[in-house]
Amino acid sequence: MHIDILTLFAQIFQGMFSLGIFKRAIDQGLVSVGIHNIRDYTHDKHHSVDDYPYGGGAGMVLKPEPIFEAVESIKGESSTVPIILLTPQGRLFSQQIAQELSKYNHLILICGHYEGVDERVREHLATDEISIGDYVLSGGELAAMVVIDAVVRLLPGVLGSAASPLDDSHVAGLLEYPQYTRPAIYRGWSVPEVLLSGNHAQIADWRREQAFLRTLERRSELLDKAELSLEERRLMEKSRHS
Repeated sequence: MHIDILTLFAQIFQGMFSLGIFKRAIDQGLVSVGIHNIRDYTHDKHHSVDDYPYGGGAGMVLKPEPIFEAVESIKGESSTVPIILLTPQGRLFSQQIAQELSKYNHLILICGHYEGVDERVREHLATDEISIGDYVLSGGELAAMVVIDAVVRLLPGVLGSAASPLDDSHVAGLLEYPQYTRPAIYRGWSVPEVLLSGNHAQIADWRREQAFLRTLERRSELLDKAELSLEERRLMEKSRHS
């Protein structure tokens, strides 16, 4: 997969792609990244990327010209590459959207800033708009990092084991079950015996039960879309009416 990022602050991304799974993925040729400064696509001597909003109001708005020119230069003749605008007005990012985006070979991410981006970018250039939550950040860079992290770890070979992401929270609509490692007893707190039993069927049943109970306790609204057994659905309804 190739990911192009349009930003005013390219330096923010340097650390992200030089460490951990991202560096390994890039070194192995699984991912390539292009970081593009929107100012490089301006034509005035001040490299102006923003201006006052028509109609008045506080703050500045990113101009359409450099964003359009940057995207058109990057994507060339391709008409299938998703052009994603990171904005608090976009659809709420989820594991399902991460899986959807991981199927593409190329993504373009536009990081908004200041008071926002000229509406013509949204109407005539972006093919998707994504928000990472119901709050406002100073720019789209952090949101882009979240999207990239969630997508890249789903690419084949990035995590080393194809099974690694399968039990993550939200993959099956449930939060992840509790995890334990050595020592078996720490400060008097013991690892559940079933995990030490070697009985893989019992362990799988325990993990499913714990994932369900944890989701019921902490994020019960997720259960409405999860694939549940009849017993799990009965317990969910009982909990909601108790």
